[in-house]
Amino acid sequence: MATRAFSRSKIPIWASIVTRRNLTKTLTTSSSFSSLKPRPPFAGFDGPGPVLSGFIRLYHDGRPRGPLWRGKKLIGKEALFVILGLKRFKDDEEKLQKFIKTHVLRLLKMDLVAVLVELERQEETLLAVKVFEVVRKQDWYEPDVFLYKDLIMALARCRKMDEAMRMWENMRKENLFPDSQAYTEVIRGFLRDGSPADAMNIYEDMIKAPDPPEELPFRILLKGLLPHPLLRNKVKKDFEELFPEKHAYDPPEEIFGKC
Repeated sequence: MATRAFSRSKIPIWASIVTRRNLTKTLTTSSSFSSLKPRPPFAGFDGPGPVLSGFIRLYHDGRPRGPLWRGKKLIGKEALFVILGLKRFKDDEEKLQKFIKTHVLRLLKMDLVAVLVELERQEETLLAVKVFEVVRKQDWYEPDVFLYKDLIMALARCRKMDEAMRMWENMRKENLFPDSQAYTEVIRGFLRDGSPADAMNIYEDMIKAPDPPEELPFRILLKGLLPHPLLRNKVKKDFEELFPEKHAYDPPEEIFGKC
């Protein structure tokens, strides 16, 4: 009886010891696994796409992302509507003027400038000129050489030199002078159209500007005036005086004669 009682009393003791050992082993195992860095599913895949229900989207959903999407958001919905409307009615002057009165005039400052810049980027230069005329009539408008410069350069690249010169005259009436980049584009535009006299007029304006001229417009003129040696010699003389350390290239005499 004493032996049976003793064996019964040992069962809870051994059970508690076994339970304690199992608990210690479990804690040790869990701590060792927790120290390891978990690996994400589909290791090595860094493609875009949100995680849905534990799975990564492995396809492109067609939505723009990154700087492209942020750039599109810079233009408001109303400004985009105005751009589309202007392009729609650009061949109908009556409808175009009506659209300008009803929609363009009601735009806020930032939207109006955004429409102007976007039309210049799309090379809708004649529409950009009409929007710029609206900008000049606003109460907040102040003479800005950069607005003129971008518009004149866009007109020169599209070979609309008459409109470019009209904007040039308006800019000079506001006592504004463009930078070397604008002079270069206008001079290149006149030389491309075969008007060296007009290119020389812009050159004279550049020489009289308050800012000193840069080298690039001279290079454009020296190349474009090869068939006109008298005009080229004048430009070459000024170039050598302003840039004595530079060299003006003269082509062989058998190609264009003596320069």
